[in-house]
Amino acid sequence: MRPVYFCFVILSSSLVSCVSTSKFKAMQQEADKYDTLYTWSMRTLKGCQDDNATLTKQKTALKNETNEMRLQLTASQENNTLMRKQLRDLSALSSAQAESISKSLDNMGAKDTYLQQLRSALAHRDSVNLALLMNLKAGVGGYGEQDVNIKLDKGLVTVDLSDKLLFSNDSNSYSLTEKARGVLGRMARALNEQPDLEFMVEGHTDSISYSPDSLTDNWDISVKRATTLVRILQHDYHVAPARMIAAGRSEYVALQPNDSSEGRAANRRTRIVIIPQLDQLLQILERRQGQHTAPPPVPVPMSTPAPAPAEAPAPPQTTTPTQTTVPAQPPTPAQTTTPAQPPTQTTTPT
Repeated sequence: MRPVYFCFVILSSSLVSCVSTSKFKAMQQEADKYDTLYTWSMRTLKGCQDDNATLTKQKTALKNETNEMRLQLTASQENNTLMRKQLRDLSALSSAQAESISKSLDNMGAKDTYLQQLRSALAHRDSVNLALLMNLKAGVGGYGEQDVNIKLDKGLVTVDLSDKLLFSNDSNSYSLTEKARGVLGRMARALNEQPDLEFMVEGHTDSISYSPDSLTDNWDISVKRATTLVRILQHDYHVAPARMIAAGRSEYVALQPNDSSEGRAANRRTRIVIIPQLDQLLQILERRQGQHTAPPPVPVPMSTPAPAPAEAPAPPQTTTPTQTTVPAQPPTPAQTTTPAQPPTQTTTPT
């Protein structure tokens, strides 16, 4: 009985040892599975964190782009409001001009054709000026009227660029800022779309005299600033040099009194004046002048000549007035001076 008992004990011990080893292996496999799952979870977490960082950057970039687009939208809305106002003003002005010309046509009778031609030429000039004004406002708008003021003044399209925008409000400087180059680039695109137009770049200063080593007085500063803009437009933005004139007006065409810093800042500016195309008007005037100066035709008598006609006395010699030809190039605003203003110093770009 005792040997049987010992055999039973030994067999029980063997069975217990086998069960413990299988369970250990199963737990070890489960532990390996959890380690693999942990590694995959950490890798997935790292990928999610990287994706989150990328999405955060994209969100910031989109937010900045949205803010910039809102600023552009605001500038466009302001520009549209100004353009609508300009159109209303021009419409009212054109209506008043049309009514006045219509009354003149009714009263003058014989000059109908002449006045109609003049009205057509003026309407063409106004339409060209209006189209150019709208193009410039669309291309250069958004900077504010204190820095970039585009307007139609006495039949001329002018663009006033402030001293602060172009030369950092330094009264002695004629070196352009980076912001100014961006404005000139946008303006050059608008000007290059109409290659037949010519324009003048005028430099203006305040009444305070500066004497840097390389400059003599305000005449030099105003001319230097004008030629700086002309060179940038020619070399960097490919504006044809034959279309441009650089001129200096010094301190003598002031917008405001020079007795305050605000007034002097307003007077320190660079103005771009679009030279009007008056070829059609000049042609009409030349034809009109030719009609008045042409001699009347001499009637030829229809009679049978005599066998021996006597020599008729020579008619008195009359002198036909010489017809003055108006030059094809219209005078520029800076070339026409009044007694109250000094002459304009004009230079051409080298």
